[in-house]
Amino acid sequence: MTAGHLAVIDMQRVFADPASPWATPRYADAVAGVRSLLPAFADRVTFTRFLAPGKPAGAWRAYYDAWPFAMQPPDAELWHLSDEFTGLTGQVVDATTFGKWTPELAARVGPDARLVLAGVSTECCVLSTALAAADAGTEVLVVADACAGVDDDSHLRALQIMELYRPLVRVTTVDDLLAEAGP
Repeated sequence: MTAGHLAVIDMQRVFADPASPWATPRYADAVAGVRSLLPAFADRVTFTRFLAPGKPAGAWRAYYDAWPFAMQPPDAELWHLSDEFTGLTGQVVDATTFGKWTPELAARVGPDARLVLAGVSTECCVLSTALAAADAGTEVLVVADACAGVDDDSHLRALQIMELYRPLVRVTTVDDLLAEAGP
């Protein structure tokens, strides 16, 4: 079993649906990577969901002015986890922010544990979560082939940026992470 806690970031219909303004082109690749990781973490998995706030404040007002389709309640279909994860989710953390390093996720990970990140989008919510967790002193591993970005260039640039935060943040692959755990 792999050490640490797996946080699966925002694997939601709004990012899976090719017709969505927020579609993530390699979403299916990220799904495959996440599904490969799940057995190794057993009950140490938290799924997150990005949600629109009831009433945007500050700079979020301009953000939702640019993306008015997203101003939907938490139970709207677009915010549901995608069908590939139906029945697989136990713990879910909702946040109205890009970063998902919330007190709830921090408590689930624990003070001296490793946070393993997968999900979408690499250059936004994954990056924001990784940096906040690293700032809090948590070791972070980002599983490159279990993440996807708005495009390949953005995904790769975000991974390169996160590599600059070594040893606090390290980019790895599904195979390397699972091999590190051993038989």
